[in-house]
Order: sequence, then C-alpha cells, then structure tokens
Amino acid sequence: MNYREIGTIRKNRRPRTRIAAVYPNTYHVGMSNLGFQTVYRLFNEMEDVVCERAFVPDKSDTCRVRTVESGAFLSEFDIIAFSISYENDYPGILRIFDKAQIPARSCDRTGDHPLVIAGGVACFLNPEPIAAFTDCFLIGDAEVLLPRFLIGIKGFSGSDRIECLKMLAKEVPGVYVPEFYRSVCHKDGTVLEPMYDDVPAEIPRVYLKDLSLTRSCTAVLTPDTAFPDTFLIETSRGCQHGCRFCAAGYVYRPPRFRSVSLLKQCMETGAALTRKIGLVGAAVSDLPGLPELCRDTEHIDISFSSLRADALTPEIVSVLKRNKVKTATIAPDAGSERMRRVINKGITEEHILNAADILVSNDIPNLKLYFMVGLPGETIPDVEAIIVLCRQIKQTFLSSSRLRKRIGEITVSLNAFVPKPFTPFQWAAMDDVRTLKKKVTLVKEGLRGVANLHVKADIPSQAYLQALFSRGDRQIADLLSLGYDNKGNWAKTLKEFPLRTDQHVCRERSTDENFPWEIIAHGVRRSFLEQEYRKALKAETTAPCRTESCKLCGVCEGGQRDD
Repeated sequence: MNYREIGTIRKNRRPRTRIAAVYPNTYHVGMSNLGFQTVYRLFNEMEDVVCERAFVPDKSDTCRVRTVESGAFLSEFDIIAFSISYENDYPGILRIFDKAQIPARSCDRTGDHPLVIAGGVACFLNPEPIAAFTDCFLIGDAEVLLPRFLIGIKGFSGSDRIECLKMLAKEVPGVYVPEFYRSVCHKDGTVLEPMYDDVPAEIPRVYLKDLSLTRSCTAVLTPDTAFPDTFLIETSRGCQHGCRFCAAGYVYRPPRFRSVSLLKQCMETGAALTRKIGLVGAAVSDLPGLPELCRDTEHIDISFSSLRADALTPEIVSVLKRNKVKTATIAPDAGSERMRRVINKGITEEHILNAADILVSNDIPNLKLYFMVGLPGETIPDVEAIIVLCRQIKQTFLSSSRLRKRIGEITVSLNAFVPKPFTPFQWAAMDDVRTLKKKVTLVKEGLRGVANLHVKADIPSQAYLQALFSRGDRQIADLLSLGYDNKGNWAKTLKEFPLRTDQHVCRERSTDENFPWEIIAHGVRRSFLEQEYRKALKAETTAPCRTESCKLCGVCEGGQRDD
C-alpha cells in the first residue's frame, strides 16, 4: 500500500464470523465516508467477529479484489457487507462481484458463497434497483441493527441460507429480504407484495433514539481521503429544516444530536492522533452547545461539514478564523427568493450576503457556493437569478476583500436537481438532459469573465442516471448489468435497453401512484409529503421541525426505534 494508516483494527484470535466491509468505490472515496468507517468499527467491536475492508480496484487492476487487512479474497468470507451511500456507486457493486469471482445475482449464488448484505442511505431510500444482487438489506441505524443481525445468524451454516433469511425477515425489524417479495405491476405503479404470510408487508426503518449512547467517529486515520489525516466526528443525524429536495432531512427523522460531553470525549480521542478534527452533520450549526464545544480548542484545528448562512455565530466564525480556514461553503441552493421558498430553504438573500461579508471580513478569503438547476417550478428568470446573486456576492466579497487587501476566489458549484424517494419532490419530474445543459450553459455564460469566479457543473447525463437509479424498480438491475457489460458506455446502454427510462426520470407522478420504494416505512406520513409538495408548488414555506412538540409528519408518533 502507498498510504499510511493509523488505528486499523486487528484481532489475533480465530473468529466465528468473518465479514468483508465493502465500499463500492475507490479506497480514497470509501475512507472519506464516516458511515462506512463506523460499520467497520462496530463489527470489529463484536465478539467472535473480524471485519476487513475492500474497495473497487483500479480499472487497470486485472487481479481479484482482496481485503486491505490480510489480502484475503472476498470469497473466503462468511458475509460481504456493502455500505452504499450514493446511487451512482451501483456499477461498482458489479465490478466488485466480477473481480471477486462471485456471481452478482443472489439467485445464482449457493451456500458456498458469502451471504451478501447491504445498508446505507441509498438502501434506505430505494433498495429495489439492486435487490437482485443482495440477499438482505439492513434498513436503519447500524448501532441497532448489526448486533441483532449477528445474533440472528448464529448457528446457521451456508446450507441453511433460506431458513436463516426467513428467520431474519420474520424476527428482526429492519431486515428486508427481496426474494420473499414479488414485484406486481399495477396501473398506478409497481408495488411489492409479500410471497409469504409471515413476512412483514412493510419494512420499518429502525433508528437509535438517543445518539449519545454511542459515538460515531473515525476508526482508521489515513492521508488518502478527501479529508487527509482528519479525525471525523458525527454530531447529529437528520435535519430540522425540511428542505424539500433533501432525502437525509426526511429518512433520518427525527433530527437527533449527540451530547456536548460525548463529543468532547471524541475530540480528546482525535486530538491524541491528529491536530485536525472534522465535525460532521447535516447542519452542524444546529447543534445545541456548539459554542461550548468550540471553546478551548487552540491546540486543534476544527472544520465543519455544513454551516447555514443564517447561523454564522461569532463563536463559529472565531473558530474558523483561529484555525486559518481558507475556504468556507455557503449553500443558497437557489438564486431567487421564490425558489428558496419552493424548496423551503429558510434563508434569505440578506442571510447569504451577510454570511459572505462576515466570512471574508474574518480572513477567510475563498468562498464555495452550491446551487441547483432544474428544481420543480423553476423558470428561466429563476435560473438567471443565480447569476444575479453570484454577482451580488462577488460585490460583497470584493468590498470586504479590499479592506483586507487580499482578494480570494469564488467557486460556484452547479448541480442538477434529482428527485429523491421519501421527499416531497418524489412526485416531481426531472428536467431532461438537454434542458439541464441549456440551464448550465446559461449560468456559465452569465458569469463568464467575472474575475476570480469559477463555475463547476456536474454532468447532466450523470444526474439522469442517478435519477434513474434512485427512482427505478427491480428492472434497473438488468440495466446495471447491461451497462457493466458495455464497460460503462451508458449512452449505448440506454439505447439498447428496452425500458423507456424517461418514464422513471422525466415524468411527473400523480399523487395516487404507488412507488416500489414504499416497501420501506420511515414513519413519515405520505399525506404530509403530499401536503409539502402542494405547498412547494405554491411557494409556501413550512417551519422547521420541533421534535418536542411537533406531530405534523408522524415520525415522532410511531416508527421503529430503539430506546
């Protein structure tokens, strides 16, 4: 290996269960994912379990995929556990199977092959596109599910595979076994029906109510990640603001925070290994007690994964300045006030301009701005508003920079909106690739020639694939297989594939249409999501979630949780 690792977990005794934790992307990407690292640590903390890591090999690598720790082949393990955060990583699953010389489809594997399980937010949203490749999904928080899963498989051998899966499906909440359900096509959408009376009709997402019962932080410290030698600490799960495009804000409800005392302990652990500490969460600035947490931290450098423009307190800015942070991120997401109401962003133009002024005035010279194009109800004037707002930010940026006698750079990150399951926009149509390209070009041309400002846009055709993988049903497994056979030539694959993919991507759904992903039960009432969609189309906003008193969405009234 050409990288250095600190904290790799090893056990010398002979385990009862050997698990390969697999991330369907490269080492660099996988080790940047705190969820993957947490699963790796949780497995290794269990008795009679040894877990090793594996990643998608380089395209030039023709050898069989091996684990990092021992160099063992995946076929030697009892369980292959995929951690899947992004739909565009699905092709990596097929590459892993190919390079491991293991049949990709569950129906082609026998008791001599490892049991294949999968978890992660992409699975919580819609497991159906990769259901054909997976023996069972774990839907929910790993801290709750992994111990119950491992207890459930004790005593079973490879030859007992079906009996083991049946028991898990019946007795362990949050376990979804696709082969026990059949896909039935109705006029109002494809739905799943149980094949047996004794498996649940819906799979509840299981969650840990009190995050302070367990920590979630870096298990392996390495320079070969997006955050080199940074000790990451998860502060919270979920988000109270209810942005209508954001899946994490809905499938991780209710929003939960770790205690400041536990987070301080985690920071002490990290500070013994590195100077760099990264606080991770959907909106770190919402953390109760954040100013207290940031006090007395002169000996470490703290960074934040996400800060809202309306929440830049003096304490937070002081930490950024003290740590000599050079780049800060603001996410307006939309250019016009109307579109920010549509998506329920909850910040104004004044918030955004003030944030830019505060950051640059405190010696943070570079700004990164996140915007989306293709949002529901978006007009060309709304797209042009991105240009206007960026120019206004540039003027604020310049005024503050001149006073500091130092001018930094602004990077505008432009992303295509992708409708996600279990959000109010799950019924919305996505713009076609041609329309998205026109909108991206409009923004780029409108900002061309603006000094010290650069526009980076994602590729609309990749966003189209993400939407297809996000909203598809079990037929998408055939598309993924064909795409892999075509060596990732998706233009050719989409032409050859018999399914009309625009029906999944570019069609607005009626509110009475069934969805394949509704086999998963997150506890958010469908009627609440419908109401939010109607409010979006009228540019009406909804107040942030208040878990101590709010009963609007339904999560706090029920749901499968571990107290």
